[in-house]
Amino acid sequence: MSITRRQILQMVGTGLVATQVPMASASGIFSKSTLKPPRLKAADTVGIINPAGATFHHDDVAIAKETLAALGLKMKAGEHLLDRYGYLAGTDANRAADVNAMYADPSVDAIITLRGGWGCNRILDLLDYKSIAKHPKILMGYSDITSLLLALNAKTSLVTFHGPVGTSTWNEYSSDFVKRLLFNAEIFSMENPTDVGDNLTQTKDRILTIQGGQATGKLLGGNLSVLTAMVGSEYLPDFKGNILFLEEVGEDIYRVDRMLTQLKLAGILAEISGFVFGKCRNCDSGEGYGSLTLEEVLDDHIRPLGIPAWFGSMIGHIENKFTIPLGVNAEINADKGSIALLESAVI
Repeated sequence: MSITRRQILQMVGTGLVATQVPMASASGIFSKSTLKPPRLKAADTVGIINPAGATFHHDDVAIAKETLAALGLKMKAGEHLLDRYGYLAGTDANRAADVNAMYADPSVDAIITLRGGWGCNRILDLLDYKSIAKHPKILMGYSDITSLLLALNAKTSLVTFHGPVGTSTWNEYSSDFVKRLLFNAEIFSMENPTDVGDNLTQTKDRILTIQGGQATGKLLGGNLSVLTAMVGSEYLPDFKGNILFLEEVGEDIYRVDRMLTQLKLAGILAEISGFVFGKCRNCDSGEGYGSLTLEEVLDDHIRPLGIPAWFGSMIGHIENKFTIPLGVNAEINADKGSIALLESAVI
């Protein structure tokens, strides 16, 4: 991409250099200046794609369309949305084609995935990152979509969003974060709910502080197993001085231990400024003797880092979830369990 001196001066005058326009870089496709997508507006069209696991229920598409309509949005289905190739939502080439087509399509304003599953790592080398950078749009999903969120950020510096997919539970709690972040471009703080219900004290959604304190940096992360499977590739962003957030589902504790060990040996944990572990749903220690607890594993790997860190944030395979913008500067408070955005995530 060639940019003239006159164009640079024009961008400086309009305040676009730091937030919108990617610059050529010898170290990668583009420089590390933040690329923010346009915010959502009423009547915008959202592209729905399925870049990972296949859906076996056609009603999933209807649910996604009705959800978007309730938000005042229109839906455009990817050409291969209902494809199936074994456990994948179509061939690698076709799933990648839907991603590329949605970014190139001027009628599509944002992109949300239908579901997660497995398969996004298989298409990372088939994506047109130059086209994506020229047409920045919101991309939101979680679980296996982690690899797309991280790869697009690493290759184009685009802010991406770890949040609900089309088949998620779009209740008031989760939808509120989507609206504040993607529609209103708000700068706000996210903290776990503190309702005690009929109890004398809070028993649900508590946080566990691993190491107190505050830290700042860009928010980067997602699903632990997906992120770990990307280690050593060119599709991970730079974690140095940034905040790593993780979530997981259905993993034995020894596997969580193994994956955190890999992040440690790869040097990633030593680089980060802060750490947030969301929910690890259905991550059981097992019966009898012989297993560490998740708390013990986090103590082993994270406490020695001496950085602000906590466990239990509303991130992951849960109904009530935060929407976390990847690539946005934030400040975390490990004593309060808060994630405070320091800038808007969209323009």
